[in-house]
Amino acid sequence: MDHFIQDRIFERTNYTKGPFLKGEYENCTFNNCDLSNCDLGGTKFIECQFTDCNLSMAKLSGTVLRDVRFKDCKMLGLFFDSCDQFGLAIQMDGCILDHSSFYKVKLIKTTFRNTQFHEADLTECDLTGSVFDNCDLALARFDNTILEKADLRTAYNYSIDPDRNKIRKAKFSLPAATGLLDKYDIEIS
Repeated sequence: MDHFIQDRIFERTNYTKGPFLKGEYENCTFNNCDLSNCDLGGTKFIECQFTDCNLSMAKLSGTVLRDVRFKDCKMLGLFFDSCDQFGLAIQMDGCILDHSSFYKVKLIKTTFRNTQFHEADLTECDLTGSVFDNCDLALARFDNTILEKADLRTAYNYSIDPDRNKIRKAKFSLPAATGLLDKYDIEIS
């Protein structure tokens, strides 16, 4: 990885037509870029922002994401568990993360706003102190997930088994909190 790119703005670039230049990107902004199916493996993104980008099915093997913000991005089928886990720090706002995997990923105090997690895998993910502000968690998988002190008061469509997940001091609100009782197959009115 020889390329070091700093303080650059990439606008309306379609990386599906040609190879993505691997290297280290620091304080760069990507606006309206198509990175779908791109191999981002081994690339470092430090203090970068992606806005209105498509990163669906991008390969993240060994990718470094440190202080990276994603705004209004389409991010279907990403495997965040294959990223370099050291210093992993992301923020999401208005993103679509359907079918993405966060298996065993540590995302302590991470903020997710207006983000969709349909059928995302959050198994064994550490989300201690994280915030899910107005997030749609329909069919998201929670199994042995750490949600202690997490804020899900405005999240909805979740189904979380309190016996199979750590939810101590997590914040929930009605009526969405009925998703904590789904395993009992009962009717609440």
